[in-house]
Amino acid sequence: MSAHLILYSKPGCHLCEGLAEKLAQVQQLELALEIRDITTRDDWFQAYQYEIPVLMLVKGEASTPLPRPSPRATVAQLEQMLQKYL
Repeated sequence: MSAHLILYSKPGCHLCEGLAEKLAQVQQLELALEIRDITTRDDWFQAYQYEIPVLMLVKGEASTPLPRPSPRATVAQLEQMLQKYL
């Protein structure tokens, strides 16, 4: 079973791009990653404009924000963090 993650991001956000690249490199976990551009919806922009990148774990109808990993975290450290929440 794969974990469904949503990454709230926006174009030109280097932290967002770095996190997306690391998530794409995760191999120990099965992830379904959905990247949402906050500039496409006003409600997302209002909620996350000062918070991005925001990573949410989706379980059924509920989504839970995950702690933001350090931009310096390695892919292995990111996998360890995700395993705690999956």
